[in-house]
Amino acid sequence: MNKHHESTGPAGEQQITLRGPAELADALPYLMGFYPNDSVVMVALHGGRGRFGGRLRLGIPQAPGEWGPVADQLAECLISGSERREGRPDAIVIFLCQDSPDGSGGRLTMERLRPFAQRLRTACGALDVPVLEALCISDGRYWSYCCPDPRCCPDQGNPLAMPGTTVMAAAATYAGVHVRGTLRDMEARLQPWRAPVDVTTQQEALDRAVPELVPRLLDERARREVAAETLQLARMLMSRIEQAQPAPPALADSGDDQLIGSDEAAAVILGLQDRETRDKAAAWMEGSEAQSALRLWRALARRCVGRYGEHAAAPLTLAGWVSWSTGDEPGARVALTLALRADPDYTFAQLLHRACNEGLDPEALRRCLREATAEESASGAGVPEATVDTAAVRGATPLHVRKVRPLPDGGRSRGRVPRPPGTERGRTARGSVRPRTPVAGRRPPEARRYGRRGTRTRR
Repeated sequence: MNKHHESTGPAGEQQITLRGPAELADALPYLMGFYPNDSVVMVALHGGRGRFGGRLRLGIPQAPGEWGPVADQLAECLISGSERREGRPDAIVIFLCQDSPDGSGGRLTMERLRPFAQRLRTACGALDVPVLEALCISDGRYWSYCCPDPRCCPDQGNPLAMPGTTVMAAAATYAGVHVRGTLRDMEARLQPWRAPVDVTTQQEALDRAVPELVPRLLDERARREVAAETLQLARMLMSRIEQAQPAPPALADSGDDQLIGSDEAAAVILGLQDRETRDKAAAWMEGSEAQSALRLWRALARRCVGRYGEHAAAPLTLAGWVSWSTGDEPGARVALTLALRADPDYTFAQLLHRACNEGLDPEALRRCLREATAEESASGAGVPEATVDTAAVRGATPLHVRKVRPLPDGGRSRGRVPRPPGTERGRTARGSVRPRTPVAGRRPPEARRYGRRGTRTRR
């Protein structure tokens, strides 16, 4: 076993020394804020004592043919990102977290992922940063890919410590660090409904709302009326959620779902596709208002069912923004990742995701939203004239967003005109949406835009 010592903080702060793979494996959920499922996690180490620095998480690619390119991209991304923030890392720790399908084949999972671990180690070494430890965590046990000694790292692996029984767990509890369950559980709170009856009911409500709202969204004057109606309805739903009797944590989401009607959810979901309306809703980010808004955005994301799954980008981005604004960075990253999964070209989600990962302070964007709200109140306008999403984040982080696949990145900002029901659509090999009917020629951007700056159609 590699007897390395890892410190969780810089000198002058409370430090915890981790000795060996067992304590590294136990520390992983506290580093991430949740238990990662089906994930590769890479953590940068700095200095002779191995202070934890930047960390990176990505779902493990299912196809082994993707492991090589993904390993190269992850190594380059972690090292270059660390250089911009804390300096070049001195070493890297790798975690591969994946349970077996039946819960009884952790060793088989470990062996299956061994080539991926080797590609990651090779990619880091090619950039002159050694991998200090590479662990596989599966079915409640861990294995080291770096230790050849069967006396401390046997073939059957070592069991993970019981939750809450280690020094790391005690120190995290004392410091107020909470683990929010598994990544799968966190994503489940934001993903669309699956029950057939619920899906059918909500999709029918969305289908009814599309022919009513789309013509109004395409008209400049009527679009402002739709914005005011959307915000008023969202406010009413937030008040309804806030006044409801608190439910047990396990039933909180279902309780919120019961408070919102299908037609109400459809109206707000479609209204939030307008960028100005979404920016106005983003101002609900502080105090008790933030908590009721977060619950509403989560509930609306769960209502984006069937062919309306792409519309979840707006409520998911708002959920990520409120989570980040209130200090829940793990929750923000999960919501923003799902937003980019729903729409990889959603620029507001791209910028927030990057800013959150860069460790920036959200106060700059909060200040912009407060000023916009104050100006609107002073002028008596229904919807602010200027949007503030990209401007605030651009002032806080460089905009060299790169296309790194399969990482969600790149794109442009736009609202979305809801697609009428029954419209055929196709996808190219790169995943971009294209109509099935041929296009006569490329029109200039202004010809594809409807309204002043909000909604636009797809080519």
